[in-house]
Amino acid sequence: MKNPPSLTEMLRQLIAAPSVSCTDPAIDQGNGAVIERLEGWLRSLGFSCHIQTVDGERGKYNLLASAGPNGHTGEHGLVLAGHTDTVPCDPERWRSDPFRLDERDHRFYGLGTADMKGFFALVIEALRELDLQSLRQPLLILATCDEETSMAGAKALARTSNGDTGHTLASGRYAVIGEPTGLKPVRLHKGIMMEAIRLTGQAGHSSNPAYGVNALEGMYRVMGELMQWREELQQRWRNPLFEVPAPTLNFGHIHGGDNPNRICGACELQIDIRPLPGMKLEELRAAMQQRLRRVLEGSGIALQTLPLFDGIEAMETPATSELVRFAEEQTGSEAQAVAFGTEAPFYNAMGMQSVVLGPGHIAQAHQPDEYIAHDMLMPTVELLKTLIRRFCL
Repeated sequence: MKNPPSLTEMLRQLIAAPSVSCTDPAIDQGNGAVIERLEGWLRSLGFSCHIQTVDGERGKYNLLASAGPNGHTGEHGLVLAGHTDTVPCDPERWRSDPFRLDERDHRFYGLGTADMKGFFALVIEALRELDLQSLRQPLLILATCDEETSMAGAKALARTSNGDTGHTLASGRYAVIGEPTGLKPVRLHKGIMMEAIRLTGQAGHSSNPAYGVNALEGMYRVMGELMQWREELQQRWRNPLFEVPAPTLNFGHIHGGDNPNRICGACELQIDIRPLPGMKLEELRAAMQQRLRRVLEGSGIALQTLPLFDGIEAMETPATSELVRFAEEQTGSEAQAVAFGTEAPFYNAMGMQSVVLGPGHIAQAHQPDEYIAHDMLMPTVELLKTLIRRFCL
């Protein structure tokens, strides 16, 4: 089997394989072409590859590639992980085609160069001369789908943690997620929780309030209660490692009623909560529902709350973790806390120690003219080689 192509050619092929993940079905795409390329390159290096179907109808897949001892003999295996999907883009705002690798200004431009297809090309570049027979601990490469929307790929891995796929993952103890962090390790990030709050009252003629029950007035009570709850949460929970050291609760979208001369019969508010490590999503949901039921008691307004997606738990890997300490030593940077979410909480929940550490910067992600700078490439390759030597050799 042919060896993988050059680093630049791998980048070119990955960027040329669209894999947009979007909640709008008209925009959403599968990631099969990316998975196929990664599987072929890793097989050519001697990895055993398994493709997990996450959603066959939508063309969504995970790739699990493994080498070295299996879960019975490996005790400290290394997992190099990332997602193969990208966010949508606005091609008219780009200076070049987002799906064609463009090299200029000592940078590679293209959708996914930083976030985060480029990481996989660098992983394979680091593996190119590795003798797999010399591995004393397992080495696993994970490539997931739909991180940018639902985390469906990481959730599928978690669900199968006791099955055949999980047996492979059981040999991994240390996980490096290659999201763009400027090659600085991250050991904490906030969680994400997005909820819809729907109130149903009774429409009626506005000339007499007795003709109906105004859902907008009920939402006024709800918003006041949520603001009070937010203040209590921010007084109780603080973490100075974060730029915004308290949990946040944002009122993002509201809609109610249809005409000024009708009593509003229904109203919906959508909120975003970013909890700190230690704050559990289900506990937050239960507390919110209890408070809102109480504030609406006797109003004649029906309450319904529902998650806009399952949410992502906050992530915290202890500062004393062997992986955290080694990453700090090799990068010369103290492990940080960031506001954006990743798949790391799922790997931690599977018993791994996780660090988010990759080339590029989050400021370049989700933007027109996304790029990865040339001077990030070889330092990443060398860092990956060092991680493999430390945890697998």
